[in-house]
Amino acid sequence: MSAEENKRLVRRFYREIDAGNLEAMDELVAEDYVDHSPPPFPVRPGREGLKEAFRMFWAATPGTHEIEDQIAEGDKVVTRMTARGTQVGDLPGIPATGKSVEMTATVIHRIEDGRLVEKWSDKDLLRLLQELEVLPTLDGPME
Repeated sequence: MSAEENKRLVRRFYREIDAGNLEAMDELVAEDYVDHSPPPFPVRPGREGLKEAFRMFWAATPGTHEIEDQIAEGDKVVTRMTARGTQVGDLPGIPATGKSVEMTATVIHRIEDGRLVEKWSDKDLLRLLQELEVLPTLDGPME
């Protein structure tokens, strides 16, 4: 696949997630998918674990992914994005708050045979946990 085709695959992946269409993962993601940056709670390995994590997040914080930038080279696509939603359901250890959340992330996907096979990501979890009032924010300069 070309770099542009790989970028289109990643964009479709996020569109399907935003639409709540996890069945599309069977077409877009390899069965033995490896998430090098898994969620902070236990999920099964592979594509089924990915679907399990997204099912949980979709139920608790339905929202959208806005792709800000994408760069592709070889078999990898780097995506800088912003995810937005509202926490209407419980997450592991975090009861529903009804609060709006926004999290930025940089994600690298590796593609093989037209499917996502690996993922690495760096997410602004501190901001997310502060928005959900799990962690305090710093108001003003430290003394």
